Amino acid sequence: MTDGSADVSRRTFLRTAAGATAVSAATGAAAAQENGTSTGTATGTATGTSTGTPTGTGTPSGTETGTGSGGNGTSGGSGNETSGGSGNGTSGGGGGGGGPPDYGNWFSNVDNFSDSTTDATGKSSATVSVGAEGNGGNLAFGPPAIHVDNGATVKFEWTGKGGGHNVVSQGEGPLDSGSATSSAGVNYEYTFKEDGIYKYYCSPHQGQGMKGAIVVGSDYPTASTGGEGGSESSPQVPSSAKTLGVATSFVMVATLGLAYFFVRYGGDYEAPDGE
Repeated sequence: MTDGSADVSRRTFLRTAAGATAVSAATGAAAAQENGTSTGTATGTATGTSTGTPTGTGTPSGTETGTGSGGNGTSGGSGNETSGGSGNGTSGGGGGGGGPPDYGNWFSNVDNFSDSTTDATGKSSATVSVGAEGNGGNLAFGPPAIHVDNGATVKFEWTGKGGGHNVVSQGEGPLDSGSATSSAGVNYEYTFKEDGIYKYYCSPHQGQGMKGAIVVGSDYPTASTGGEGGSESSPQVPSSAKTLGVATSFVMVATLGLAYFFVRYGGDYEAPDGE
């Protein structure tokens, strides 16, 4: 250099740029910390409001109000349990298996099944109509899905409509009322001794969708839902981590730029004139 008092040396430039880089890094870290604090506060508040408040709501009759895929249901009495998706009733009502029963595609062609299970827990017996209205005639079980306690007796009551019907378990299940009959009244009953899901059908009308299922006790297969404890959600990256990543990337780019400048042009180690 010929005039040290007029020109800024490379050494001075590098010092200034390094200081600016440090300030940028500190600013990015502070912004990330502030963002993390605000995010944590907002999340904590929202969770406390939406989850805590509905859980505590109730009436003397035992009705509980839930959120998400739950809904309204009555504990200790008849009601509906959600077997998948949204609907009325708690998914594990009456001491269920912690979720809606998993019926697979058993009810895919049953038009009187509304994606819910009638809750008959707390009772010693329950009744299912044989020849109820559905599937284009009196070709249905009503209700098609019911939940009872272990040890309860399910009575199958023929309506006398829709022709001859019977009750037969799918696979090697215990239900078998014998030959089809059109006689009205309770023609068959069964007391369940083991937990599980018991699927059954009417032999003459299985193709028309005359099928049903009985959920017994609390140990039974459950279906996954998008709500409470159903499917696992993928981990979310906090906003603070994203902000910190951007700040770090900026510092790295700035550092590489300074390194390139230093390697390309070198440093100015000459003493200014006049020293």
